[in-house]
Amino acid sequence: MSGHGIVILGAGHGGSQLAASLRQEGFDGPVTLVSDETDIPYHKPPLSKAFLKTPDMAPQLLRAESTYVDNAVTLRFGARATALDLRARRLEFAQGAPLPFDHLVLATGARARRLTVPGHDLAGVFTLRTVGDARALRAAIPTAQAVAVIGGGFVGLEAAASLAGLGKQVTVIEAADRILGRVLAPPMSAYMAELHKSLGVKLLTGTGVARLEGANGHVIAVLTTDGAQIAADMVIVGIGANPDIALAEQAGIACDNGIAVDGTLRSSVAEVLAIGDCASYEHWQTGSRLRLESVQNATDQARHAARVLTNKPETAGYREVPWFWSDQGPAKLQMVGLAHGATRQVISGAAEDGAFSIYHLRDDELLAIDSINRPADHMLGRRMLASGFHPGAALIAEGPAALKAAFAEFGKAVPSAR
Repeated sequence: MSGHGIVILGAGHGGSQLAASLRQEGFDGPVTLVSDETDIPYHKPPLSKAFLKTPDMAPQLLRAESTYVDNAVTLRFGARATALDLRARRLEFAQGAPLPFDHLVLATGARARRLTVPGHDLAGVFTLRTVGDARALRAAIPTAQAVAVIGGGFVGLEAAASLAGLGKQVTVIEAADRILGRVLAPPMSAYMAELHKSLGVKLLTGTGVARLEGANGHVIAVLTTDGAQIAADMVIVGIGANPDIALAEQAGIACDNGIAVDGTLRSSVAEVLAIGDCASYEHWQTGSRLRLESVQNATDQARHAARVLTNKPETAGYREVPWFWSDQGPAKLQMVGLAHGATRQVISGAAEDGAFSIYHLRDDELLAIDSINRPADHMLGRRMLASGFHPGAALIAEGPAALKAAFAEFGKAVPSAR
């Protein structure tokens, strides 16, 4: 070690957690947390919900600023890294001195995908990824009447529900044949569609965007590929995100839908690790390389990276059960596991009651659970998947009480499942 310590580039959920976890794991060298934002690390999920609806709400901090000070974590914010010099082991910036490191952890996240159709640069067109995005959007809400949300994914639908609750006329335009089609089974997708309609949101699926129309430099309408004109004095673009891997690519680090890492979260350069939305890794369940955008994945990978960097013996491979959530109007959608390769679904509960779960199985192997307003199902699912308990379709059909009892019996035989 040269004494330069560990530099963490990116101060989202993963970067902030890593700074804290390094100290918790006993690392006593220099730790520097770098961000191109100027805000103290904050929770991102509220940005599309409570933050939008509350004019004077401040970002919810992940940790108080004093926590970084007390743990001797140096903060270098408002700093845009422009180059990664692997030979000299240093980061270079648009302004300010280069920053040398012994180890670098890239926690650069992902950046909102932008529209490229004519009119994409009109005033009144927003993305929603950072608190800066959310502030700009929130400031424009009072004068907006008709809102078009392009993209029927999590962020777009959360924002749609929030703005409909504020009395706005909201239309969601989705190119696929159903909302949330890439992440949810058809029954859950259909439930969410009906929920949004009940909130007053108009859904247009199987519909592309041809261009945005404006007047005096401000958006006034969205023209769809089928020729319809949707009035809109505000457009929110929610068409996904791209991993922020430019620095890694320029430095010659291997990338594959993100910065390619191994089970220790090291990149193709041993001194450089990557975590969170920017990292792709071989997933233990799917057997394929993938990239997960979630708070859970970022924070769990941060904890794992801290153990790797402090040479803990149990860090052979990252193996955590992924879970996600999305609050949309009165619905809490919770997901655990990955449904890739599922051959059947079992539904527990009833959609008409506003509380049900869909269990995804490959034969009788449990892969994932999607729940609406059934938090107990979700929490039990996290424990079952982590322990390797596979209840099978017949047991799932008996209901939550039978499932819980069977898992308790399994736990007696496999103590680590408790």
